[in-house]
Amino acid sequence: MTTFKEIRGTAVQSVSSDPSNPEEGQIWYNNTIGVLKGYQLVAAAWAAGGNLTTARFGMGEAGTQTAGLGFGGSTTVSLNATEEYDGSTWSPGGNMSTARHQLGGAGTQTAGLGFGGYVNGTTLSSATEEYNGSTWGPGGNLGTARYGIAGAGTQTAGLGFGGSTTAFPSPTTRTTATEEYDGSAWTAGGNLNTARLVLAGCGIQTAALGFGGSAAPGVTGATESYNGTSWTTGGSLNTARSGLGGAGTQTAALAFGGSAPPPGFSNATEQYNGTSWTTTTPLTTTRRDISGCGTQTAGLAFGGTVPPFSAATEEFTGAFLSTKKITTS
Repeated sequence: MTTFKEIRGTAVQSVSSDPSNPEEGQIWYNNTIGVLKGYQLVAAAWAAGGNLTTARFGMGEAGTQTAGLGFGGSTTVSLNATEEYDGSTWSPGGNMSTARHQLGGAGTQTAGLGFGGYVNGTTLSSATEEYNGSTWGPGGNLGTARYGIAGAGTQTAGLGFGGSTTAFPSPTTRTTATEEYDGSAWTAGGNLNTARLVLAGCGIQTAALGFGGSAAPGVTGATESYNGTSWTTGGSLNTARSGLGGAGTQTAALAFGGSAPPPGFSNATEQYNGTSWTTTTPLTTTRRDISGCGTQTAGLAFGGTVPPFSAATEEFTGAFLSTKKITTS
C-alpha cells in the first residue's frame, strides 16, 4: 500500500496544537486531542436567506449582506415600499416618495440613495431620494430622466450610468450618460463606451464597475471600469446578460442572475478580479431583474422575475480555506 510519505515525500506531522499558518493541502495529527486534520479549500456557495415581504422585480439596492436595503420595484405597478435586511429577515422601512422600478441605488442601509427609474405608463423619473435609516428625503434631480440605470458609490458620492431615456411605447433609447452625485446635485461624468440599460454596477464613484446589460442589438457581457473621469473596457462576462445583480468593488466584483440568450433566464454567477471573470457556484433560484448588494465574498441577491415575481433572498459565501477534521467517511 502506498503511504502518505511516499506520495508527499514527508510523513504526517504529529503536533500538540494546530499550526498557526498552515498551507493549503497540509495535513497534521493533533496528538493532544487525537484528531487528524487538514487545511482545505471550501467551495463558494449560495444559501437561502429570509424572503422579502413583497415579491417584486427591478428594485433599487444598497448596503451589505447583513445590513441590506431594497426599495421600489414592481409587480404589475411600480411600488414605493422599502425593506431592510439584518442578515436573516426583512422588515419594513420608510416608503419612497416616488413609486418606481428599474431605478439606481447606492450607499448603505442607513445612508441610501435612490435615483431615476420607471414610474408607470409612459413616465420616467429623474428624482433622487436619500434614506437615513427610517425615512426618505428629496435630493437633487438627475440631469437625464431614465430607467434601467445602474448605481455605485455612496449617498454623498454617488454614480449613475447607462439606462434608457425613452419609455413605452417609444423605441428604447439606450444611453452612455454618466452622472456624479455630491450629496446635493448631479453633474455630468465621462460616457460609457457601450450604451445599455438594466446593467449592473458596483464600487465607488472614483473606482466603479459596470457590466452586462441590454445593448443593441442584444444583451452584452461588456465590462467597463470608471476612474472618476472616464470608462475603460475590461474583460467581458462569460455569460452575456441583462437584468443581472452585482456586488463588490471594481477589482473584486460579483455578478449573478439575469436574462441571457435562450433559454432566457440565468442563474450564472461570476467573480471579477479586475481583469477577467471566472464562473463560480450558480444561484439556487434562476431569475432576472434581480437586485444585489454586499461584497464578492459576502453577497446578497434578492427579488426578481422567475416568473412571475420572486421574494427569494440568497446569501453568497466565497471560497475560503479552512481547517477540517479528517475522517474515514
